[in-house]
Amino acid sequence: MDEEPRTPGWLPRTAALLFGTLVLATAFIAAYVGALHQPHPRDVPVGVVTGDQRAEALLTAVRARTDTIEPIGYADPGAADDALTARQVYAVLTSAPDGTLTLATASASAPAATELVTQVLTPAARQAQLPLTVLDQVPVSPDDPRGLVPFYLAVGLVLGGYLASTALGVSLGTAPRGLRRAGLRIGSLAVHAVLLGTIGAVLVGPVLGVWDHDLVTVAAVGVLTVFTAAMVAAAVQGWLGLLGTGLVILLLVVLGNPGSGGIYAPEFLPAALRGMHRWNVPGLATDLLKSAVYFDRRSARWPLAGLLIWTALGLLGLLTAALFRERRADPARARSGARRSWGR
Repeated sequence: MDEEPRTPGWLPRTAALLFGTLVLATAFIAAYVGALHQPHPRDVPVGVVTGDQRAEALLTAVRARTDTIEPIGYADPGAADDALTARQVYAVLTSAPDGTLTLATASASAPAATELVTQVLTPAARQAQLPLTVLDQVPVSPDDPRGLVPFYLAVGLVLGGYLASTALGVSLGTAPRGLRRAGLRIGSLAVHAVLLGTIGAVLVGPVLGVWDHDLVTVAAVGVLTVFTAAMVAAAVQGWLGLLGTGLVILLLVVLGNPGSGGIYAPEFLPAALRGMHRWNVPGLATDLLKSAVYFDRRSARWPLAGLLIWTALGLLGLLTAALFRERRADPARARSGARRSWGR
């Protein structure tokens, strides 16, 4: 009696791939539409000097009516100004002895956030019969009025990083066997990062003219971003194989992009995504690019540290995966050699 034909091996693999694609696409739709379809700003931080009675009174009155604005007190004007340039607040409200108010903003942080603060405080000041002057101390580039270039540049750099790692994984295997091959892969991805980071800086600088300064700094941030994304992808794929590719897309794209604070400021996002920009790669890269182009070094400390931590974890994950793969291969080679010797 003939044996029944076995199910071809490609069938379950294909079904699993299609199911994984369905899950990722569903998550993509849910994340983007859920996070971005109707932004509801809440607790947008505005600095004020403690003891500045007129400014404090206005912010307190606004806060009593809505949770859109959150007053943040500082000991003196210098500390409040430092908070503005360190990206701790979007604006600082102060009053002069003659009763006039000044709202200093930093639209480079997020134009939508500073516009919201201005729209909320202007009628409130008018109602209180206090003249209000708005000064944008850290303006966004006129060639990027919506402030989206740092986000889109970061997305392109992250995309280039994990796609390069995925391409090497498809052609050479997701986990290199041994430290030597792992070193070659890391070197290849580093060269790719240097090229793409430099190209990205040239595109947004001399070619498109969005930023006409800090070309080297933008390129350095780009190189780090590409390499970080590549190392994270290589580590996850090295341990999980094809499943790791789906997980990387979930972390870096499906959740990473809407949670980066690049399209809308974090305070405009649902509660589950508001703090994500402080630890995910697209958010850290977006924040670091803004700091490099518009703000001082203090605002760059955590984004830079976060990307370096991710890079170190990626390198560690890839190297340990390569060692694990090599150690598993050695007994198999030994058994194969023993069988050949016995056959002789």
